Amino acid sequence: MLKGILAITGQPGLYKVISEGKNNVVIESLLTGKKSTAYADAKMSTLEDIAIYTLQEDIPLTKVFRKISEKENGGKTIDLKSSPEELKKYFAEILPEYDKERVYGSDVKKVLSWYNLLNEKGLLIFEDEVPDEMPSEATAGINPASEEVQE
Repeated sequence: MLKGILAITGQPGLYKVISEGKNNVVIESLLTGKKSTAYADAKMSTLEDIAIYTLQEDIPLTKVFRKISEKENGGKTIDLKSSPEELKKYFAEILPEYDKERVYGSDVKKVLSWYNLLNEKGLLIFEDEVPDEMPSEATAGINPASEEVQE
C-alpha cells in the first residue's frame, strides 16, 4: 500500500517515486502533481518504513491508517485546524497506547494529514483489499527518526 510513497524532510506533502537513478530519485508530488528530482543527500523516508512509537512496540503506519479508516468508515479525519489538544485526543482514540512523550503534536498532525491525502488520492488500499496476484507489503517496525519535527 505505501510502497513507493515518500516523505521528504523540509518538503510539504508526500511524493510518489517515478524512477530511481544512481544519485537521485524522480518524484511526483501528490499535492500538486508536479515532477521533480530528489537527490541522495535529501532526507527521505518511505511511508512503509515509518512506525509510530507506542508504550509496547512500534506500530507500522499502515496499521495506524487502517485504524483511522475503520474509525472514519473510509472518510476524512478530524479537521487538521483543530487545537493540538483535540488532535491528540482524536489520535488517542485511534491508538490509545501511543507514546505521548515521543510522539509530538506535529507528528500526530502529519500522520492525519498524510492519511487524508492518501485517502483523497485513492491510495489507501489495505492488505486484505489487495488482489491475490499482487505481492503483500512488508511490515515495518523501524521508526527512522519518526519524521519528527520539534514544535
